Amino acid sequence: MTTDTMDITDRKLLNIVQSNFPVMEEPYKAIAGDLGVEEDEVLARLAELKRQNVVRQISAIFDTRRLGYKTTLVAFAYGEGDLHDGAIYINRHPGVSHNYAREGSYYNLWFTLAVPPDGDLEATVKWMAEKTGAIEYRIMPTIRFFKIGVNFDMVKRRSDAYNYNPDAGQPNGASNGQSRVPASDWNQAQEITEWDKDVIREAQEDLPLVSRPFDPIAERLGLTTQGLFDQLAVYQERKLMRRYSAVLYHRRSGFRANAMIVWKVPPERSEEVGMIMAENSAVTHCYERPTFPDWEYSHFTMVHAPSREECEEIGRDIARATGINDNLLLYSTREYKKTRVRYFVEDYERFWDTAEEAEAMAEALV
Repeated sequence: MTTDTMDITDRKLLNIVQSNFPVMEEPYKAIAGDLGVEEDEVLARLAELKRQNVVRQISAIFDTRRLGYKTTLVAFAYGEGDLHDGAIYINRHPGVSHNYAREGSYYNLWFTLAVPPDGDLEATVKWMAEKTGAIEYRIMPTIRFFKIGVNFDMVKRRSDAYNYNPDAGQPNGASNGQSRVPASDWNQAQEITEWDKDVIREAQEDLPLVSRPFDPIAERLGLTTQGLFDQLAVYQERKLMRRYSAVLYHRRSGFRANAMIVWKVPPERSEEVGMIMAENSAVTHCYERPTFPDWEYSHFTMVHAPSREECEEIGRDIARATGINDNLLLYSTREYKKTRVRYFVEDYERFWDTAEEAEAMAEALV
């Protein structure tokens, strides 16, 4: 399936499930009503969109740090011929959710890593680098958070990312007068009980394509379906859960160009520039990260577009708006992994022994 073969109903359906999935007893029937079709058609269309790897998953999206997990962006530098094998090995770690080969800098593999509350990020990264023969690596945790709000308008065929503020738990932009989220707030782990872990384990799994998909989840937890909805609402209020929605494979959705644009921003303008960058609807993620002697780029903006030319135009728009022109566009040349971190899983270490699964995941994204 390509964007050219999707009809307008497919496109409208994708807009609904990724932005406002209805958490109710019969969600697919509600979506069908919005589209003016039958529930069976919605289920059939979603099944095909999943089969074609356009829709990745429909589930609750949780805030990694608020659950107590430690997370960071990691950059590895590999010599010629070593990158692919290194990426496949790194894929095997369950805390690696995104893993991309990127061109445009000395560091040619970039991935996100999360470890449980009792895990050691630095030791894990060092072990990965030694095991895979990386020449050099950099650990780049978030210093300041400005935006995360992936959303693709499939009807208009453009990125339409909203400025999600994890501290407020709702869309939030610089234009409404609110400032960026203090690290002390968004980065603060919350108390998680064993009951919370049970609910999170269930809610993070892909929602089945059946008429009443939440019923079996509630039953396994010993709740009524409404009780499950109430519990999810509590998590959203506590900022543990960002939203309930579908996530798309952006390349299969028509957004084949993926650029991480990194910027040299004077420290005294850090917050001001970050907020301006976050206002751009084409920017899905915006963070400030640490700099190093060999890496002076402090601000990271993720953009997706149908072509590289459009990514470059977005970069020019940001430069004009901020007055910052010193940047690099690091294009992904291959997606090795794109998934969600699975929280509080019992078989965390098992994944190190599943090279076949890691290879299969990387092949599915080609």
